[in-house]
Amino acid sequence: MSIFLSKQKVIKDWTDYNGHMNVAYYVLIFDIYGAEILMNKFNMGEQSAKTTKKSTMVVESHITYNQEVTEGEEVDVNLLYFDHDKKRLLYKMEMVHKEKKYVASTIEVLSLYVDLGQRKVSEFENEKIKIMEEFIMKNKSTFNSKDLKFCNKLKK
Repeated sequence: MSIFLSKQKVIKDWTDYNGHMNVAYYVLIFDIYGAEILMNKFNMGEQSAKTTKKSTMVVESHITYNQEVTEGEEVDVNLLYFDHDKKRLLYKMEMVHKEKKYVASTIEVLSLYVDLGQRKVSEFENEKIKIMEEFIMKNKSTFNSKDLKFCNKLKK
């Protein structure tokens, strides 16, 4: 099971001379059309960076390229797993071909919560922890922790 975050159509600019979406644009789709939506749910996205000077920064990721997608095809970006500790986020997403339903790619991400004013890692505020914990409780039955690479990096 998964949690739908968004859908995106592959545009010509994202394709390469091999006739499929270039590696870099998988990360772009996951970042902009997946992670940013997730961060906004937790009040840690662009608005937070601008108003509170607190945001997240990716420190490690693991991506798989399972099957190609080409120009004009649509993909869904879904959340497979989410967890956190006092200052880290761990999440995994998948990219699924909208029509053919195959998993085109997955990404697992470890991010840190950062005070942009000091450029230092910071602990989450209580209200953000509450939002994340409510999200986890609501969606825990859909999460799949299989094959996670970074679980041991959370300090629970």
